[in-house]
Amino acid sequence: MSLADVRALGKELLPELTSIKRGDIEPALRKYGMAHASSSGWVSAPKAMERRMPTLLPFDGKSADPDGSVRTALMGRYQTHMTDPTLQGQLQSIEDGVKERLRDDAQSLCKHIQTRCDDLSDVYVEPEVSFSHGLRSAPLRIARAKGETVGLDRSGLGSARRISLAIWEWNSQLLAHDELGDVDSEGDATEDTPPPVQTIVIYDEPDTHLDYSHQRKIMQLIHDQSALPHVNVIVATHSMNLIDGVDIADVVHLRLENGRTLVERLGAGTHDDIDSHLGRIAAAVGLRNTVLLHERCFLAVEGETEQKVIPLLFRLSEGQPLQSAGIALWACFNNEGALHLARYLVEHRRSVMLMVDADSRIAPKGLFKDARLRQFFGSAFDDVVRFVGEPQSFNELEELFPDALWAEAANVIWPKAEAWSPEDFAAKRPGKKFSKEVLDMLRQNSESGPSGKPDMMFGLVSTLTSPEQVPSQLREIFSELRKLAAG
Repeated sequence: MSLADVRALGKELLPELTSIKRGDIEPALRKYGMAHASSSGWVSAPKAMERRMPTLLPFDGKSADPDGSVRTALMGRYQTHMTDPTLQGQLQSIEDGVKERLRDDAQSLCKHIQTRCDDLSDVYVEPEVSFSHGLRSAPLRIARAKGETVGLDRSGLGSARRISLAIWEWNSQLLAHDELGDVDSEGDATEDTPPPVQTIVIYDEPDTHLDYSHQRKIMQLIHDQSALPHVNVIVATHSMNLIDGVDIADVVHLRLENGRTLVERLGAGTHDDIDSHLGRIAAAVGLRNTVLLHERCFLAVEGETEQKVIPLLFRLSEGQPLQSAGIALWACFNNEGALHLARYLVEHRRSVMLMVDADSRIAPKGLFKDARLRQFFGSAFDDVVRFVGEPQSFNELEELFPDALWAEAANVIWPKAEAWSPEDFAAKRPGKKFSKEVLDMLRQNSESGPSGKPDMMFGLVSTLTSPEQVPSQLREIFSELRKLAAG
């Protein structure tokens, strides 16, 4: 009802009301209606309500029939023009008017197809109109800018799909051009002006038969459409590129479990600040949506050093790469970042192991105390967290490797005037930070000293040749990871 009608009804039924504001009248009328309701049941929706229902615009990615799409597109415009009161009169006059208008529509459509398919030099559509048959046909003819003229039915599914998509874009009236000038009219809306009708756009496998370049274009189209006011877009796809092209919070995973379809949200299901923060961490470390969907196990580590050496150590120990085992390795800048990522993955029911140096126990914020870790991971705490070096009372990854191995690698990679000996490295273990002490020693005594800790550890690990040289704690962790990945 308009505001004027609401006010009139309020005056009739509730004469004691003194305020004419909608916010005062509506609640009073609702209360009156509930108190005086005599029955309930189904009634037909009024036409005005039907017109307010969302518009559904489906695009089937498996369809590739441009001629049919042209006819469908122009039929909608044809029916619109037939209801135009300015076309009432003689039958022939109306037919001529409709045909002329459809020609203008067809010209606009052809220009749009050329915009989307820049390899076409000419596109023609000539509508044929008859009141007895409606829009009988609108054959589509094309000519390519390069190469000989080829019939559309012999030009490949990719070409047909691109043209069908261009036609559908035009027909949907969702692109950001002049035709959308009235989509968002809220700026001039009065209190009685209803908002624009919602539009729901549905894509089913929209990238079928398209090359990577056009897949990126359709992804941009989807982004542009979903950014329009009062428009929502749903995309059903198996495409890794499309899945990775949206915010993780917008991904809905449908999976079968015991013969039933389950809906799974991979991103933050609420507007909670912590969920948003964890989602940003996942994005910052490059955690792609498809990785969350398909990888079976995750290993969260502190930084660049672990990211460089863990793949080499795992392959040497287990005889296969991390990827082949279904394990995703993610370095998170520091131990706190690794902790938050692991927490994020556990909360979203992903198999994960958090591997940090044992000296994280004494981190300033106390995040790695047992009590705090149990708050983060609950009963899964013992299965998730591994402190590297703790069983041997070491503080960090570098200490797991024996002094003899360090000396052997140093003589090959960072030689000095006198050969390195195991005692050179043993002397650094009582220090506060073994890795820093060794790095400084190698830099000071060798002209080819490592550029940093990641470079130093990569050099050391690169000299290993047998699984037995991989520290026992790491071999145990890798074995557990394989079991997690195996389900």
